[in-house]
Amino acid sequence: MDKFEEKTLSSKTVYKGRIFDITSDEIVLSDGLKRNREIIHHPGGVVILAIKDDDNILLVKQNRYAVKSVQTELPAGRLEKGEDPLFAAKRELREETGYIAQNWESLGYIFTTFGICDEKLYLFKATDLTFDKPDPDEGEILDYFELPLSEVYKLIKNGTINDAKTICALARYNIENA
Repeated sequence: MDKFEEKTLSSKTVYKGRIFDITSDEIVLSDGLKRNREIIHHPGGVVILAIKDDDNILLVKQNRYAVKSVQTELPAGRLEKGEDPLFAAKRELREETGYIAQNWESLGYIFTTFGICDEKLYLFKATDLTFDKPDPDEGEILDYFELPLSEVYKLIKNGTINDAKTICALARYNIENA
């Protein structure tokens, strides 16, 4: 057995929800010790760094109930089961901001909290934008706005933007353009 291999002995679903499920897995480590792992299974999502022709970045502001505060972040959304990430990114950008992009580029993916969750977020850069109209999901209350990239970095630096997926997408964009 490889040094880092963890073999699943059993897995039991302990919670089945609308957005995610949780399993309790009994595993054996490479050294033979048995352990229990509780894993959140999430369908994943997409994050869109939409850059307008004037180099402004599209952002959204919405209440995030789990942290009891209004957050500023890039447009993003959950994948439907079996949905293609690029298709989902196009859908989410249109729903949340009303913009449609002609050019799409992958910025890779990230795992959000891989110690306890299998959520995988696909990061995209969207350019050549045209405006149609926003079409948010029912119950999705948000505002979209735009800022120059330099102002977005100031919001990260001063702690206004604390959203990990937004910061990661911007970091990947900077690495691609370094």
